[in-house]
Amino acid sequence: MACLAGCATVGPDFHPQHEEGSDHWSSAAIEQATTQHAQPDLGQWWQVFDDRNLERLIAEADAGNPDLKLAGLRVLEARAQLGIALAGRYPQVQQIGADALYSKTRTHGGSTPSVPGAWQYGASFNIGWELDFWGRFQRAIESADAAYFASQANRDDALVLLHAQVADTYFTLRTAEARLRIARENSELQKRSFEITERLFRSGESDELDWQQAKTQYLSTLSSIPDFENQILLARHALSILLGRAPGPLPELDEQPDKVAVIPLVDRAVLQDVPANLLLRRPDVRAAEQQMASQSALIGVAKADLYPSVTLLGTLAWSASSLAGASSALALAVGPSVTWNVFDHGRITNNVRVQDARLQQLVVTYQGTVREAAREADDAASSLISSLQRDRILHDAEVAARRSLTLANTIYREGYSDFQRVLDAQRALSAEQDAYVVNRSNAVGSLIALYKAMGGGWHTEQPLVDPATREQMQQRTDWGDLFNEASAPAPEPSGRHSR
Repeated sequence: MACLAGCATVGPDFHPQHEEGSDHWSSAAIEQATTQHAQPDLGQWWQVFDDRNLERLIAEADAGNPDLKLAGLRVLEARAQLGIALAGRYPQVQQIGADALYSKTRTHGGSTPSVPGAWQYGASFNIGWELDFWGRFQRAIESADAAYFASQANRDDALVLLHAQVADTYFTLRTAEARLRIARENSELQKRSFEITERLFRSGESDELDWQQAKTQYLSTLSSIPDFENQILLARHALSILLGRAPGPLPELDEQPDKVAVIPLVDRAVLQDVPANLLLRRPDVRAAEQQMASQSALIGVAKADLYPSVTLLGTLAWSASSLAGASSALALAVGPSVTWNVFDHGRITNNVRVQDARLQQLVVTYQGTVREAAREADDAASSLISSLQRDRILHDAEVAARRSLTLANTIYREGYSDFQRVLDAQRALSAEQDAYVVNRSNAVGSLIALYKAMGGGWHTEQPLVDPATREQMQQRTDWGDLFNEASAPAPEPSGRHSR
């Protein structure tokens, strides 16, 4: 007992290995592109757009997206794996046996009478319990527990990605609608110029060059309309897939008709914490950290094989016979068993090294994930600032182009200029209007990317496993309370860092 009292759980205790400086990371672009405010919550950042169409699409995606369903099922699988690990606390061998044997001896000749047939009965209960002196099973539980937390973080990451994809695709659709509207308006404007120059040419008041140039510009703008219509169709198809449907009608887009072809301008991302803390709470960063914790515990599982294992063995057996006068027997045997792989030819030692090398790989992966998260946030903030700066300039350019076209038409009608200046003014107006819309789209895309980089968008009202899938699985297998346990936030185990 004194010897065993000196034993302890082998293997390293996991400690978070944050990248140096990550706890206080920020940048000038982040500070300029964000503001700290209580609303809207980062988990539902899409509310900054005040768009019921988008909110309904995100709710439908939460309910039907197949990638999110897979992530939820992996959480359930990880919870079942944790249950397997927890069973290591209890006796590993628990066997109940029973047997019945009928025997009869028949003699031929001689004076010995035949013995009547008899039944032999027996029952036994065997138990084997390997004591966790070196923490093998405790480390296995820690590993499975961390893997369970990692699966939850991976589902949160799937939510973050899904919500960003839905919002990005939605505003891609709105951008295509806005560009289509601009193309149609300009094609109507250029069509009138084309018809005027055609009449002037046929009446001999103008040469053919003006007519052909007006026709070229009109047809060029007209040719862009099918492309924008196709972009709208493709965006609708992409939204359908994100919602877990086959391409088809999307009534969710009709919640607010006034939002059609509208691209909002939001000049700040609303955060509830400093950027450094948000980055470290990103779901993919948390998942990478929990994967390190899981692998760290596996080093202890491997190291436990270097030491002897002590197992308590017990057997309770009963036997009886149907022969008259035969007595029954009850036997009880209890004792320890010690096994030790002394000559493993380096197998156990190298397995420990394998597990340690895998941990170090995960450490490098985690550090790279944190750095990549910081880069994504900084890039998105810089792009948002750039788009916001261009927004006012492009707006003024559009106003100037519209005024230029008015003046060009006036001096052309009064005979002070040729038609080329009208064509140039029409071309400039179309280009400036399109550039203005595209820049607005870039600003929205950068804002979405900034929220995604900060790990925002993990909120959902949907359960871990949807009711239809849950019912289907329960018809096949007895899941007990595991669905409810996996859906509820798991408590942080003792001896590990908090999430």
